Amino acid sequence: MKARIRGTEIWFDVDGAGLVPDGPRMVEKPVAFVLHGGPGGDHSYYKPALDPLTDKMQLVYIDHRGQGRSGRGDRSTYTLENNVEDLEALRDYLGLDKIVLLGASYGGMVALSYAVRYPQNVSHLIALVTSAHAGTLERAKEILAERGTEEQKRVCEALWDGNFQTEEELIHYFDVMEPMYSYSWKPDMPKDGLERGIYSIDAINEGFSGFLRTYDLRDQLHKITCPTLVVGARHDWICAPEFSEEIASLIPHADLRIFERSGHEVIYDEQNELFDVVRGFMTYNG
Repeated sequence: MKARIRGTEIWFDVDGAGLVPDGPRMVEKPVAFVLHGGPGGDHSYYKPALDPLTDKMQLVYIDHRGQGRSGRGDRSTYTLENNVEDLEALRDYLGLDKIVLLGASYGGMVALSYAVRYPQNVSHLIALVTSAHAGTLERAKEILAERGTEEQKRVCEALWDGNFQTEEELIHYFDVMEPMYSYSWKPDMPKDGLERGIYSIDAINEGFSGFLRTYDLRDQLHKITCPTLVVGARHDWICAPEFSEEIASLIPHADLRIFERSGHEVIYDEQNELFDVVRGFMTYNG
């Protein structure tokens, strides 16, 4: 489905019933906007991994503007600012009141930014393996220098410069870097998830050559008023766990969990353990 909002088309998909029977009454589940990473990726990374969470939430998967199945346009419009305002327009378009935000990596940055700007519209915030400021990039370079192979260091040059030339080059980057992203990676793992994604070099280049270099929410995180779950991963190379710790320290009453056997792909590395934490968070705070 596509919503025509703010001069573009935002693609979204809905998983799970929003209204469910509970004995003699019908109960409305929380609606969660699920925000993918990148920038330059799409929502398919989450499917079918997040399906089990439909017992607690109705999931609305979203492709950011210029990415995945959403409309393309002027590359200069592919910004964090527009991603935030697109979410607000989509919330209004769908006639929703308060929403849950679940975002990982860059999606977590969008979720944090939205919760700072529109705290009254967020019931719960789940920020996975993300950061509140651009310092994560320099730290990632240090970790890459310590752990990475020569080929991994080479393919990352296009990332740091925001200079991917083709979609195939970006796919090759993710293929080479997968052992860094996933703590549970094995050479014989299937590449279905990588191959089914729709990638946008314009979006990732715009982010890494521009706004991600100046991104900083640290002095605004105190504005977030909803229950917040912050998840970090001990072996995350690109959003190291200290950045999750920092986020949790700056959001009032945030719940911090660091997963010890996970990399950036905590959704896959410790899936059952992560979902137990998310379900507990939604149950306790719901």
